[in-house]
Amino acid sequence: MRIVVTGAAGMLGRDLVAILSEQHAVVPTDLAGAAHSLDITDAVAVRAFLEAERPDAVVHCAAYTDVDGCERDPDQAYRVNALGTAAVAGACHHVGAALVYLSTDFVFDGEKTTPYTEFDDPRPLGVYGASKLAGENLVRSLCPRHYVVRTQWLYGAHGKNFPFAILRRADAGEPLRVVADQVGVPTFTRDLCGAIARILEQPLYGTYHAANRGEVSWHGFATRLLALAGLDPSQVVPIPAAEWPSPTRRPAYSVLRPYVLELTGRADPLRPWEEALADFLARIGRIQCPDARG
Repeated sequence: MRIVVTGAAGMLGRDLVAILSEQHAVVPTDLAGAAHSLDITDAVAVRAFLEAERPDAVVHCAAYTDVDGCERDPDQAYRVNALGTAAVAGACHHVGAALVYLSTDFVFDGEKTTPYTEFDDPRPLGVYGASKLAGENLVRSLCPRHYVVRTQWLYGAHGKNFPFAILRRADAGEPLRVVADQVGVPTFTRDLCGAIARILEQPLYGTYHAANRGEVSWHGFATRLLALAGLDPSQVVPIPAAEWPSPTRRPAYSVLRPYVLELTGRADPLRPWEEALADFLARIGRIQCPDARG
């Protein structure tokens, strides 16, 4: 297949380009830092680009993902996550390309105590989740050949993310206060890329959840990370979310269950988050105690 990737210079996009390129012709795009420059909020430019490239599929990673930034600037959040997505979806339908739209656990309110499936009703708490849900709905209305793929707590070898921030502060001997009453699933970008590649193999369009297996709090994630890296996990102090300065309400429990993948058997469930984290640390040269529990 010929596949266009938006947001190709980002944390997920870089891994996605590398993994998809093993079997497909990939066209990477981003505002900057990719082979092709593309502003997804320019609908005319998006349509012209896809008309020229004529892809079989587009994987739409480009988004405004600064959760607190979305609260401070909701216009920009909707401009990118809703209207930009509409431009991509409309252009995909125009050229006959399938569309993979990356969405988030933040479309849910976190009131459940069991994992969310694709059949639970979204109810976002803040602007980021609401703007991504608006993008989902625009994809569904504008591009019949679509895959909405929700994921969560992403980290990878590129860019800024939670593990790198924790390691940096631990290395510097800085205080580590980490929220202990928000629960989700850390998801390694490389594992998500594999799931996306498998989802694209068959035209069973609709909504999917794709995340590593298990569940953990941010505090538990941080302690396991430090234990695997051979650092002292006891330096991580658990705090309630109410003590973390943020303008954004976040879901207290947002574990995603890949129920559609389970029902259809289209892809094996992603591996447990603990295994993925150890693999990540090995890839960046920070694994010291692979059997540590944290």
